Amino acid sequence: MPTLGIIGSGNIGSAIARLAVAAGMNVVIANSRGVDSLQGLVAELGPLAKAGTVEEAASLGDAVVLSIPLAAVEDLPAGLLQGKIVLDTSNYYPSRDGRIAELDNGSKTTSELVQELLGGARYVKAFGNILAHHIPLLARPSGAPDRTTLPIASDDARLKAEAAALIDLLGFDTLDAGTLADSWKFEPESAGYTRIYLADQSTPDQELMSSVPAPTPADRVKAALDSATRVNVAERAF
Repeated sequence: MPTLGIIGSGNIGSAIARLAVAAGMNVVIANSRGVDSLQGLVAELGPLAKAGTVEEAASLGDAVVLSIPLAAVEDLPAGLLQGKIVLDTSNYYPSRDGRIAELDNGSKTTSELVQELLGGARYVKAFGNILAHHIPLLARPSGAPDRTTLPIASDDARLKAEAAALIDLLGFDTLDAGTLADSWKFEPESAGYTRIYLADQSTPDQELMSSVPAPTPADRVKAALDSATRVNVAERAF
């Protein structure tokens, strides 16, 4: 089994860590607050997990999940993820990240920006369009009839196949959503973002954190992506 490095121990990073150890993977998880802050989570995850520095998560992981605020990506050490498979969950939230001109004017997608900042990483956009608390609820063993599909995007077709194999171990099918230029189709406010996984897609925004998910097959995800129209990111306030 591969070792999964996870940089970011927030809701999504922690949820993926739980899936990884359940699949028998070793996990090295890191955050900006240091190893001591992770002892409770590592104890919960069990003997397959260890806390490490950001550098250790990057070097020891056969693949790395990057799940940190977008504004923090540029603060990572230069070359940290050179040559590594990176599953990036980043989304742009101006209220947290500040305004970013290239995103506001549409000259880049969030994924294109992050790939540029990482420089040399084998980059895949994944896990950024599903609510964190839905991740463990929708994970299923490979071949299960009620498996949920996650879209992935990358500029490297062979890399997408490698990422799909890893995500399969974590409990999800994948749909090739195209290149990083296409990744806006499953970013915030788009047709492919979060609500496609709700049992009741009319759930009010204020109730999303307690919402009930429903298994979502590939054809439903594809239909959502095909119907997507590009959001004017410059109008995004949250």
